[in-house]
Amino acid sequence: MTLDLTPDQLLSTTRSVRKRLDFDRPVPRTLIEECVDLAVQAPTGRNRQRWHFVVVTEPAQRHAVADIFLRALSQGSGQPLTERDAWRMDYHASSTARVFDGLRHLAANIHRVPVFVIPGVEGRTDHAPVPVQAGTWGSILPAVWSFMLAARARGLGTTWTTAHAPLERELADVLDVPYDEIMLAALIPLAYTIGTDFRPAPRIPRDDVLHWEQWKQRPNGSSGEALLPEGG
Repeated sequence: MTLDLTPDQLLSTTRSVRKRLDFDRPVPRTLIEECVDLAVQAPTGRNRQRWHFVVVTEPAQRHAVADIFLRALSQGSGQPLTERDAWRMDYHASSTARVFDGLRHLAANIHRVPVFVIPGVEGRTDHAPVPVQAGTWGSILPAVWSFMLAARARGLGTTWTTAHAPLERELADVLDVPYDEIMLAALIPLAYTIGTDFRPAPRIPRDDVLHWEQWKQRPNGSSGEALLPEGG
């Protein structure tokens, strides 16, 4: 059974679900397999199909993955925020606050998540030139997004996380993944959602991201180049 959603509804309501994951309801293997079947219909560079999906459901394995998630989460550091980032994050301040509240909830309950999906792609991009990075990530991201859309259509919730990144090699060891050959692109919690009534998220105006024929100055006058302190 799939939800009665139009394509536009599916695309606009596939949210990063953190607080509304049902930790107590098992997810049938058949649903996960259906989502993977749809995921691998996504475009892939030169038809190389280098994608892989590691699904973790066994309790001891889930506990090990959850432990890595929590330890890596405290070690992660993103790029410094630009003035433009801060403007976008503050445009709907309550929305950003909900994101971080959801992250705290997920971290507090990560050991209860019934399924982890770890997508991987053949070929590492460590220190690779931009064209190589673009080709590699462009061959895994569409497939993962298709997986997440398929999950939403089946009443399942997901959220893309890269919290594992500082401990990717350790995660690869736990999953018996050949680290030097496979890049673990994400760590995705998967569960049924509590309710299915998700709505489109508040976003910055279309005119702030849409460019016709050439680049234009941003509405708030920022070029996006000035940096704020990490976490500012």
